[in-house]
Amino acid sequence: MPRLSTTASFVAIAAFTAAPAAAQVDPAPAGAIAQDGAAPGVEERVEEGEAEIVVTAERLRGQVDTDVPPVLELDAEEIASYGAGSIEELIEQLAPQTGSGRGRGSGRPVFLVNGQRVGGFREFRRYPPEAIQKVEVLPEEVALQFGYPADQRVINFILKDNFASREVELEYGGPDRGGTANGEIELSQLTIDGSRRTNIGFEFNTNSMLTEAERDIVQTPGSTPTVAGDPDPAAFRSLRADAESWELDATINDTLGDAPGSGTYSLNAGIERGFSRSLSGLDVVTLTDGGASAVRTIDDDPLERRRRATTYSLGGSLNKPVGDWMLDATLDGSRADTTTLIDARRDTGVLQDIVDAGELAIDGPLPALAPGGTDRADSTTYSADFKTTLRGTPFTLPAGEVRATFDAGYSWNRIESTDTRSDAGELAQTRGNLTAGVNLGLPIASAREGFLGALGEVNLNLAAGVDRLSDFGTLADATAGLAWRPTEALTLQASYIWREAAPSLSQLGDPVVTDYNVPVYDFSRGESVLATIVTGGNPDLAAQTQRDIKLAANYELELFSRTNIVVEYFRNRSDDVTQSFPLLTPAIEEAFPDRVVRDGAGNLVSIDRRPVTFAGTRSARLRYGINMFGRVGKEATDGESDRRSGARAGGRARAGAGEGAQSPANGGEGPPAPAGTARQAGPGAQDGRGRARGRFDPARMAELRERFCAAPEGEVPDLSGLPERMLARLKGADGQVDPARVAMLRERFCSEEGAAAGGQFGRMDPERFAALRRALCADPAAPVDLDALPERVRARLAGADGQVDPARLAAFRERICAMPAPPAGGEARQGGEGTQGAGRGGSGGRGGGASRFGRRGDGQGRWNLGLYHSIEFENEVLVAPGGPVLDQLDGQAIGSGIPRHKIELEGGLFYKGLGLRLSGDYQSATRIDGTGLPGSQDLFFDHIATFDLRAFVNLEQQEWLAGDTPGFWKGARLSLRVDNLFDARQRVTDASGAVPVSYQPLLTDPLGRTFEIEFRKLF
Repeated sequence: MPRLSTTASFVAIAAFTAAPAAAQVDPAPAGAIAQDGAAPGVEERVEEGEAEIVVTAERLRGQVDTDVPPVLELDAEEIASYGAGSIEELIEQLAPQTGSGRGRGSGRPVFLVNGQRVGGFREFRRYPPEAIQKVEVLPEEVALQFGYPADQRVINFILKDNFASREVELEYGGPDRGGTANGEIELSQLTIDGSRRTNIGFEFNTNSMLTEAERDIVQTPGSTPTVAGDPDPAAFRSLRADAESWELDATINDTLGDAPGSGTYSLNAGIERGFSRSLSGLDVVTLTDGGASAVRTIDDDPLERRRRATTYSLGGSLNKPVGDWMLDATLDGSRADTTTLIDARRDTGVLQDIVDAGELAIDGPLPALAPGGTDRADSTTYSADFKTTLRGTPFTLPAGEVRATFDAGYSWNRIESTDTRSDAGELAQTRGNLTAGVNLGLPIASAREGFLGALGEVNLNLAAGVDRLSDFGTLADATAGLAWRPTEALTLQASYIWREAAPSLSQLGDPVVTDYNVPVYDFSRGESVLATIVTGGNPDLAAQTQRDIKLAANYELELFSRTNIVVEYFRNRSDDVTQSFPLLTPAIEEAFPDRVVRDGAGNLVSIDRRPVTFAGTRSARLRYGINMFGRVGKEATDGESDRRSGARAGGRARAGAGEGAQSPANGGEGPPAPAGTARQAGPGAQDGRGRARGRFDPARMAELRERFCAAPEGEVPDLSGLPERMLARLKGADGQVDPARVAMLRERFCSEEGAAAGGQFGRMDPERFAALRRALCADPAAPVDLDALPERVRARLAGADGQVDPARLAAFRERICAMPAPPAGGEARQGGEGTQGAGRGGSGGRGGGASRFGRRGDGQGRWNLGLYHSIEFENEVLVAPGGPVLDQLDGQAIGSGIPRHKIELEGGLFYKGLGLRLSGDYQSATRIDGTGLPGSQDLFFDHIATFDLRAFVNLEQQEWLAGDTPGFWKGARLSLRVDNLFDARQRVTDASGAVPVSYQPLLTDPLGRTFEIEFRKLF
């Protein structure tokens, strides 16, 4: 646990001396708090009861208001330890914690920014992690509060109040076996000024083609030419397409007006363009002449597939208080145009006719054949999704306030498609979906509210919704959940979800596309073949009914900096399940005989892989994991911190005009602030705009106090010139100045204590605090000298009779004496800007303050480890009513089998500007049973573990490189990433131990171990 400083000790006193108002809690030393006002979200307040005084932490502005604790929380220092280049990259690294084990939904979490819904992921996905103050990962049930189904976890990003950056990121990489490479260029600019945000970003990606010849893939029998000089089709069949894409997007967020409570809005727009080219081999023909035969490739003109896609996106959001309620409205629309050109096979039958006529030897030169032409498949997809929610607390029960969310929305989707290979002409599928729902959070028992307190905190959640689909009629859903928190460390949850769901429009209406010469393993005959594969939509799919149960526990341990254990059990039942066409096992072929074409000899010719409807599925699984966070390295002494900070600050002050004296946190031990971030370096320091920063001088505080006290009570005074962090404390959840908070601040400014402190309310001179602590704690058994307590403290301790309540006095005394004594002399440290404790984040000047590790100047790094294990108890598929039941855990799989065990690992270490991240995935072995008939064989999929390693270095912090004047290296980072560190590939064998041609390791995973180097610079 971090050592509490004088400031933290004074929290308890400030809570009493400021009426019910809040007082700053900052784990930094006493002198550090004389900087720019109180830090957001780190305050404590007093709540009066019958016989006790409770000091509780106030929520950070932008946190989600819920009784369910987060699965994971990250503060600014911990976010920086991941070394991610954007929010999108950070989410990828948090996959074990953000993934839902329920097995429903799209898999992508619900995203919030500052506790509010946004107009789409593209609105903020490029934001640099340095702009984030805190991340909350919340359970699936919280999604109901924002109008979403409880099948996705919720991630809330709390941004810093002020931040500005420009970013350039360059990447290049490829597999260690060569053959292909990829590159990326990304540019972005972000400005955050309270509720006003602007962001523009551009990204370009490219990767080159990889062919089967470059991986020495063994060709399917019967597809390799037997005549010398014929081209090898392996060089004309791609494992990875040649592709290029670029994206451009922009977002603006602003307030609807200057008046408090005006609300905010956002607009975002984007365009994405991509092109890819893949090869499907050569035209192959088998020529026969009498008893002789020869496999021939016509020429070296490959069958190509060229795809071109353009997507236009537009979205926005509106967040506005309506009385005591919050109205959130979002709109997300897009149009995607896709064109696919597929080379048609040439008519090779004419060659056999020439052979039969005696005019061509089967091994002789082949004549030119007429081109087969080009088929074209076009599709245009439209989507528009409007959702509005109204959130509030309509009434209060004995155990607390009832939370209510009403949601309504309308989504519209349309797919238009044409395909020259089909006689159906133009196809069109349209769906409109009108939705409505309600969610109620009902407190049943609460120790905080003194109602059935022996039970702890108990909350009931009820939700119901209805969907009116234009193509499926009316569908409904209902959810009931119970959350019980018997102690502060333990939370138990149970929920039941019943839901009707329709197939997606793409599953119903995608254009039908035919691919030739696709390698397929034929389980019935135990051989690999080249078959024709048909994909697309199926308009005959049915609606699905889901019935799910979830039981969960979250236990917080006092281990390292913090640790929590998560245990979740899921049981899913579904009827009429839409599923992509599964692996063609004998059981599947028997259930869907019309999807398979064989020739007279029983050879597999083609498979129709369009989606199908299964009669039902059953599954049950347990997922549990642990998240651990800690510090590493020796804590620096005050002198060491000051000396390092002072030296670096002096060097940077000489770096150039307009960039005030700055100093790195932790004396160069923690990650640097992004460019454009002004870090305080003691009195007289300036931020990136040249504005004075650092400690308040008495004259300035006196002027502010005079301004507040001169304003008529009930009116908002002139707030210009108010320190940014103090101004942030005056804003409500909508980002606007809250008159109630202004009134509270005025009361504190204009009180006797405020006058005595020169306006620096919430602070006590360390000597006065030390004297108070001596009076309370010198002899714990002796009575307290009440005259030694400040008058307002005595007033807060008074009971209904006006006399000091002994119980309140005892609680106050215990709390003060439990805190450590202030440093000798109460000396204030200066230099780098102070940061908040775990889970608190930080903010400051332009750039919001640097992301740092540990408290300011502590010289410590950060480490974390997340480890999750999933156990599959049951996974069965009923193919058709009265049909076979497939146990996917016992060889009767519809795919490559369901592993009974999965393990996910994610962890890392950051110290002195050097970072290392490791992630890993493991899944146990599976098998697929054959028919048992001659020629059919079982397939065995071995267990596999893969690991990804990423090392990065913040170049600015490396004194051997940057010295005292970082110059170009300021805000620069170099990263090296190795995916599939041990080049692991899943081994698939048949009963004899042989590897089928279709499951060659280099065919199923042609890339294997890949290396990528990245250079990132933040200006």
